[in-house]
Amino acid sequence: MAVKCGVFKTTYRDDEAIWQTKVSKFWLALLLIALLAFPFVFQGSRYLLYVVNSVFIAVIAAIGLNILTGFTGQISLGHGAFMGVGAYCSGYFMTTLGMPFLVCVVAAGCVTAIVGMIFGIPSLRLKGLYLAIATLAAQVILEFVFVRWRGVTGGSQGMLVPPASIGGLTFNSDFKFYFLALAFTILTVMIAKNIVRTKPGRAFMAIRDRYISAEIIGVPLFQYKLISFGISSFYAGVAGSLWGHYIGIITPEHFNVMISIQYLSMIIIGGLGSIHGTIMGAVFMTLLPEVLRVISGLFSGQYPVLVNIFGAIRESVFGLVIILFLIFEPDGLAARWKTIQNYWKLWPFSY
Repeated sequence: MAVKCGVFKTTYRDDEAIWQTKVSKFWLALLLIALLAFPFVFQGSRYLLYVVNSVFIAVIAAIGLNILTGFTGQISLGHGAFMGVGAYCSGYFMTTLGMPFLVCVVAAGCVTAIVGMIFGIPSLRLKGLYLAIATLAAQVILEFVFVRWRGVTGGSQGMLVPPASIGGLTFNSDFKFYFLALAFTILTVMIAKNIVRTKPGRAFMAIRDRYISAEIIGVPLFQYKLISFGISSFYAGVAGSLWGHYIGIITPEHFNVMISIQYLSMIIIGGLGSIHGTIMGAVFMTLLPEVLRVISGLFSGQYPVLVNIFGAIRESVFGLVIILFLIFEPDGLAARWKTIQNYWKLWPFSY
């Protein structure tokens, strides 16, 4: 009797399939059922729903950054500011121009994509740390605009944004917003998964791995770098738009440089150049401060000073986690998950 060991493909179509086995389709269906059932099971816990909604928004923004940094090799320290552009644009379009929510989200993403492509122009001549400094300048410039352009952004006082609404349904609670955020997350994940399988996606990876070789074989570097900046910024704009309509008020503090660093941490911890790794990294980095907050609350009675230094502890833990991942798991959670998968695929012949 023949024993099947591993999964083998005989055609390119099978090799490029997103869901390659019946087992993966089964677990996907089970995951979707669990995600749909989650808000009904925990409907009474607004805090838990808020955390999960934050995870969904983080996933959308982190995937956009990973397309730019993980797949194209163009580092960016301005992703938080691009989210702010999307949030302010969406709020302005809805409150001032009276545009419908879905139109606001798409329009905000498009405006953010244009802004991102403008700040991506230096990528033609810059790379590595030099490009990081250029994108950091974009972060500083946009933060200055958020604070000073009071006629549009409201300045340091912020902008009030109405809740999202589609037709006669208003997503004005954590429970209702959960389904909206889930739908956007699934849509953006599937779009990103298909983008990296297309000609532009292969061009992105060619630029990342060997940009000189890519240029020699006819890949227009500047064109695809700008496209990558545009796609990444579009995702950031959509995520910022959802965040603004969710929390109801937008201030410059929501989109500072620490947010950009946090999203960069997500894709490093999750795995550069991996969609499912991005999801794991976003979940990990969003839940980490909540876990630290719970631990701080447990010991606050015996050690009250922990409450006062919680912010410093959180930033220190963030830095420590990044360093540990770079040392012990430089390929991120995606590589570790792949190792586990390969072990069980070949079990009991895992040698």
